[in-house]
Amino acid sequence: MAEPIAPAPCDLLVRDAALVATVDAGRSEIAGGWVAVTGGLVSGVGGPGDPAPAARETIDARGCLVTPGLVNSHHHLFQNLTRAWRPMTRAPLFGWLAACFPQWVGLDADAVHVSAWVGLAELALSGCTTSTDMMYFHVRGAGDFIDAEIEAAVDLGVRFHPSRGAYAVGVDNGGIAPMVAVQTVEEILADSERLVHRYHDRSHGAMVRIAFGPCTTFALPPDGMRELVALAEHLDVRIHTHLSESADDDDHAMAHFGTTDFGVFERLGLDLDRTWVAHCVWPTDEEIGRLARAGVAVAHCPSSNCVLSSGIAPVADFRRAGVPVGLGVDGSSSSDAASLWMEARQALLVGKLRDGADSVDARAVLEMATRGGAACLGRVGELGELSVGAVADLAVWSLDGPSYAGALDDPIEAWLRCGPGRARDTVVAGRAVVRGGLLTHGRLDEMLGRHRVAATRLQQVV
Repeated sequence: MAEPIAPAPCDLLVRDAALVATVDAGRSEIAGGWVAVTGGLVSGVGGPGDPAPAARETIDARGCLVTPGLVNSHHHLFQNLTRAWRPMTRAPLFGWLAACFPQWVGLDADAVHVSAWVGLAELALSGCTTSTDMMYFHVRGAGDFIDAEIEAAVDLGVRFHPSRGAYAVGVDNGGIAPMVAVQTVEEILADSERLVHRYHDRSHGAMVRIAFGPCTTFALPPDGMRELVALAEHLDVRIHTHLSESADDDDHAMAHFGTTDFGVFERLGLDLDRTWVAHCVWPTDEEIGRLARAGVAVAHCPSSNCVLSSGIAPVADFRRAGVPVGLGVDGSSSSDAASLWMEARQALLVGKLRDGADSVDARAVLEMATRGGAACLGRVGELGELSVGAVADLAVWSLDGPSYAGALDDPIEAWLRCGPGRARDTVVAGRAVVRGGLLTHGRLDEMLGRHRVAATRLQQVV
């Protein structure tokens, strides 16, 4: 009898996990499992009975849960410069924005860079390997903010999907943004196209992709919004916007357009399968069906919605209707933390509170935090799962210590219901960004010092 052929050697082997939760198409879970990585992609997944390949590097995952890297589908990274700032803590959405805007006019490219670096590092520590960001507050004459964010993501080695946000309508012409952060439609279109040509990588395993991110349905005049949608279709990039976040949105839409925020969204042609929306707290049952038929995905941001008293999104209804749902930490001035693990736990809690104890469990939330985020970014089968050919983005979670004592029945439920949770190891494209609970990058203290200087300056802007 011929000897079995040994698997080809790999670059990295994550071995002997208590459980590998692949979140693949079949939702496979492998006790005692291993994951092999070659060339930045998953090259093998197996269990104790499967011969594991030799590897140049190994991660011992005994006693740990291994999951795909978490995917953050909505954020405003720059807002960590005004995190937990007291004047911003006691108002709903539009009042909160009115408090924020005067401080943010002090933004410049260096402040945006350090805020993105620190925010993405914070996400990586929570097991997040891919993040989007909607940078919509472009201060005239203060530099290229999206470029500054991308530089930070590349330096850290995390996967990044910035959406080029914009306001073309400000307080002088019926909007809410200060005029210093308002650009013309022509400027927005030109810079959006520039960013796509310079940074957008269409290849499998891409580290950077660009989306268009009009901040709201009323951020651009109707004709300008339609031009932006047409450009997105021409360049084949995704579109991200806020939708139906709070009652304020519908009040504004009714006053200016004579319909709901969702009505404006459809009227402008944003209801496309290349679109994902943030929040979507107040849709009707009929609108949920229309989102599903259009293929629009939703980024659920439960902590921000709680802080701003916006409400609880109907996530169970979305999922029943076939609307893809991801998770987003949202901006740190509203949610105040960029832990995707914490956002996942919050989604579990508010989901049960809204729709009943049996409406959601830890596996459903893990799916939102991984495959659901990949759906928001248009990368299902590539991100958010551990399967051969998918990107080698994963998180290793230790289930040891007092917080997990007695949690013997189910590692996935223990992962989300116990804690607090922080990734022991976070791996992006086969490279450890977090090892033993610490960033592998050596500049954290330097960047935190620069961040403190920028935040101090910004919070003194009047």
